[in-house]
Amino acid sequence: MCPANFEVYHHTIVAIRILFVILLAVQGYSALTQQIFIKKAKGSIEIDGVMDEPDWLEAAVANKFMQFFPSDTSLAVSQTEVRMTYDDRFIYIIARMENLATSRQYITPSLRRDFRGEGNDGITVVLDPFSDRTNGFMFGVNPFGVQREGLIANGGSRPTDLSLIWDNKWYSEAKIYDGYWIAEMAIPFKSIRFKEGLSTWNINFYRIDSEHAERSTWSPIPRNFDIVTMAFNRQLVWDEPLTKTGTNISVIPYTLIGGTKNFTEGTPTDTQQEIGFDAKVAISSAMNLDLTVNPDFSQVEVDAQVTNLDRFEIFFPEQRQFFLENADLFADFGVEGTRPFFSRRIGVVRDEATGQNLQNPIYGGFRLSGKIDNNWRAGIMDIQTVEDNQVNVPSTNFLVASLQRKVFTRSNIGMILINKQAFQDSINGEFTTSPKKYNRLLGIDYNLASKNNVWNGKLFYHRSFDQNKLDSTFAYGGFINYSTLTWSINLFTRNVGANYNPEVGFVRRKDIQQVAYTQWYNIYPKSGGIQSHGPGFDFDILGNQVYGLLDWDVNLMYRVRYKNTANWNIRLRREYTYLFNDFDPSGTNGIKLPAGTDYYQDVIVGNFNSDARKVFFTNLSGRVGEYFNGHRFNISGSATYRYIPWGFASLNFSYNRIRLPEPYSDADLLLIGPRIDLTFTRSLFFTTFIQYNNQINNLNINSRLQWRFKPVSDIFLVYTDNYVTETFTDTDGRYFVKGDPRLRGVVLKISYWLNI
Repeated sequence: MCPANFEVYHHTIVAIRILFVILLAVQGYSALTQQIFIKKAKGSIEIDGVMDEPDWLEAAVANKFMQFFPSDTSLAVSQTEVRMTYDDRFIYIIARMENLATSRQYITPSLRRDFRGEGNDGITVVLDPFSDRTNGFMFGVNPFGVQREGLIANGGSRPTDLSLIWDNKWYSEAKIYDGYWIAEMAIPFKSIRFKEGLSTWNINFYRIDSEHAERSTWSPIPRNFDIVTMAFNRQLVWDEPLTKTGTNISVIPYTLIGGTKNFTEGTPTDTQQEIGFDAKVAISSAMNLDLTVNPDFSQVEVDAQVTNLDRFEIFFPEQRQFFLENADLFADFGVEGTRPFFSRRIGVVRDEATGQNLQNPIYGGFRLSGKIDNNWRAGIMDIQTVEDNQVNVPSTNFLVASLQRKVFTRSNIGMILINKQAFQDSINGEFTTSPKKYNRLLGIDYNLASKNNVWNGKLFYHRSFDQNKLDSTFAYGGFINYSTLTWSINLFTRNVGANYNPEVGFVRRKDIQQVAYTQWYNIYPKSGGIQSHGPGFDFDILGNQVYGLLDWDVNLMYRVRYKNTANWNIRLRREYTYLFNDFDPSGTNGIKLPAGTDYYQDVIVGNFNSDARKVFFTNLSGRVGEYFNGHRFNISGSATYRYIPWGFASLNFSYNRIRLPEPYSDADLLLIGPRIDLTFTRSLFFTTFIQYNNQINNLNINSRLQWRFKPVSDIFLVYTDNYVTETFTDTDGRYFVKGDPRLRGVVLKISYWLNI
């Protein structure tokens, strides 16, 4: 390039960067000014990772991707081009990703579906078929042809707004070439929900390039937001408005055989032979009816155990497919730690002796959910569970209904009704409605999301009702987030009544008034290996009218994020705890600290995540300092080795060294969980997860072989083994663990997705 041309090029790039910054300064409205047009295909499209059909040559191109990480003010180093077309059944997408690096290597955790994380290669499309910048779908493919899909709620503004567990039927292929790779997708209109008659959707594409630790997007997104944020999506313009795609019914039957042996009770092996099914019926292009009869969730991955040193219940996320689509219509009411609806209250009970979850069988149920029009969403769900003598639970009906109205540009107001009704007066009693055994809730939430995503927040008020008819059965509160490149600020408050009792919800603490504040200042160096760093400050105060202050903590913080994806943060904490109940801080059922005592504690807390692109990487967290009337040292995390692309081996661990003065108990609590995940092909997977927890003297083994013989159709072979353990040290000081079998089971399950 001659000097004169280079100077023109240089000034052009500078002008583009200045213009980009100016456009961001006008609060993101520029996202509306660019579009991609999609035309109906004239010929057939073969999903093979080869761009050889004439329709691709005529399709509009989405290109000039902008960096999202490590910067957001320049064009991506590794550029991407995306083209789209469609026919009566599918949306087709083809993407060409440059790879200019000399190594030209690609990273994936394995060949298992639904990969995630920053240290992977992949291309993802974010679809907003309602053009409301609030709810949408994402579909992604990596260079090895592995799929990922997810549901996005609340505009993708918060980490919890994205679910990657949702499964649906779609098709894709990828192929690696010299200097680039191509991904091709076919997404059935029947697999997504959309509004009939719309001539425009909203859309974005993002790419992760592991070689340069770069993430880039077609529609620019400020780096202080999440990459799936829908506020900045551009328009997808159809050549003609879309109509309903005809009958859309899917039936997913399953059959299961298995056996379980309970060694503790010494009973004969309990054999299982079950059948059941799920069904999906499209009432309209935007509203779906889900049905389930005798569902079984034995193939769902076992929960990761935790060392429990908390005075309150521990939250475990939902993983069952039936409860996931449009889950935000039910599960997003309230705030973290005060949720009026928690789907794991239905069909799941926890064995506190082993730390394992047990199924409470479900007779059946339905869920109707989706869009009524562009402003209204609705959901209603009804589930009937079976009586369970093992945990003394009668047959119970769970009814949940919600209604949501869009207001302003991206905000909404929602209402929820929950009714839990016992259908038996006692175990083995007559199957009839019991008017004296019910629990109900009414609630209203306002969810704020500004057009430029700088402001996000929530206000809520809920009230529970039951046969006791007590006072103080309310919960209310909310939060407000302010996020710019420089500042991140959150103000949070809630008030939970002493008798607030949503039995189908998750409430960690009652009878509290709480206020919390967090503030970060972000610095972005112009050179060097650090992407961003900066100080932070936060505090959290809880109390009530009976005891006054219950807990508070104040933190001085600092965090650093590197351009290679590694990051760390550290905080100096001063905290206060008042015990309103007796409590054993050792977690070993030792002598308890008396109620009415209080404790000041100085603690250092930190965590470190290494470069996620490496074959071997670690995630570590820990704390050291005062702990009630003693001291505690904790280190926990995971270490992972990847054998790309065939799988990985990881070790999850947690160690707590607790030292308390006499007569209270010291403790050395160890939780260790090795995992092996092998993916022989994109359809054949084997996982073994072992968890040893000396706090509850338990060893658990879960092995699962999965063959996806057709899209979303599987054969599972699941083996579980549970042991009561004891530890001892021999004369040479060597540590040993001995186990006696407690519970052992094998399940073979076959499910098949059938479109009618």
